[in-house]
Amino acid sequence: MKQDDYIQLLDRIRDSLDERSDKSASRFELPLVDVMWEGQRTFLRNFTDFTEVFRRDPNKILQYLSKEFAVPAERLGDKAMFIGKREPEDFTRLFHIYFREYVECPTCKSPDTGTVKENRISFLICEACGAKSTLKGKYA
Repeated sequence: MKQDDYIQLLDRIRDSLDERSDKSASRFELPLVDVMWEGQRTFLRNFTDFTEVFRRDPNKILQYLSKEFAVPAERLGDKAMFIGKREPEDFTRLFHIYFREYVECPTCKSPDTGTVKENRISFLICEACGAKSTLKGKYA
């Protein structure tokens, strides 16, 4: 085999790997935040969209947002209501942090994870690579 043929094969492999990594990175997308204000209250109108995308308990996600905003919050059907005015960017930033800490696999970066609680310790179990890692916090 000539050296030129070998380099061409390596280039083809690298190109195909680049295409795959682009697809896997863009597979997970957060929904756009849909916020409505009424007086001094903020309504996250598509709250259940986020709970479905994350595949996590809605009460845990609401508890997380409430703690991070330091305000009371409650679920109203598909919506969530927060005391005070919150900007959509605030929700987006917190959802990205929640995703990194409680959903994304630290080993392979896959969003296909679940949680298991063993002896008062929560673990993140990756369905893609099988990794098991501890979770800090109680919002998974």
